[in-house]
Amino acid sequence: MSSLTEPLSTAVAELEDDKVIDLVKERINSGIPPLEIVKNLQAGMTEVGSRFETGDYFLSELILAGEFMKEAMEILEPHLAGSNQEYRGTIVIGTVRGDVHDLGKNIVVMLLKGAGYNVVDLGVDVPSDKFVEAVKDTQTPLVAMSVLLTGCQEAMKEAIDALKGAGLQAKVMIGGNYVDESVLKSVGADYFGTVASDAVKFAEQVFAPQ
Repeated sequence: MSSLTEPLSTAVAELEDDKVIDLVKERINSGIPPLEIVKNLQAGMTEVGSRFETGDYFLSELILAGEFMKEAMEILEPHLAGSNQEYRGTIVIGTVRGDVHDLGKNIVVMLLKGAGYNVVDLGVDVPSDKFVEAVKDTQTPLVAMSVLLTGCQEAMKEAIDALKGAGLQAKVMIGGNYVDESVLKSVGADYFGTVASDAVKFAEQVFAPQ
C-alpha cells in the first residue's frame, strides 16, 4: 500500500499503535537520536495523511493515528528538550483556517521549545486575523503555519497576505505533507520545511545576531 520500508514509519502508517510505542521506547533505550525517531514517525504520518486524502483512510483512522502519535511524542519530549537553553525569542505557530490537524505542528512546537524558543501556539483552524493579532502582540519576527489538506492552501495565502497587509515584517515558514517550493511561491511564504527539524534551522537564521 506504500513504499515505506523503515519499521517505525511502517507501523505508524499501518496504525499499529502498540508496536509504534514499543519501537519508540526501544529506540530511545538503544541510544538512537530522538530527532531520527521523530523523522521516522513523521514519515509514517505523511503516509497516513496521504491515505486520508485519497479516501483509503477515514476520520476514525486519522483520529487513531493522532492519539498514538501524541503518546509517542510525550515519551520523546524529555529527550528533545535542550539543557540549559537560554531564551532565544518568541515564535507564533498555528494550523491554518479549515484544517484541524495538529500532529506535525505539535512536533515542531516541541522541537522549538527544546531549542530554547518561547512558542505561542494558536492551535488549529486559525483565521487570518488571529495570526495578525498574535504577531502584533508578540512582535515576533517569525510565524510558522501548518497545513495538511491541499484544500486549505488558499487559507494559508490569505493569512500571509493579511500579515503583509497589516504592515507586519515577520518572516513566515510553512510546513505540511505536500508543501514544496511551488507552494511556497504560491502563498508568498519565506521558508518551507519537509521535516520538523527544518523549523529549528529557519528559526536560527531569523534569530541570528545581526
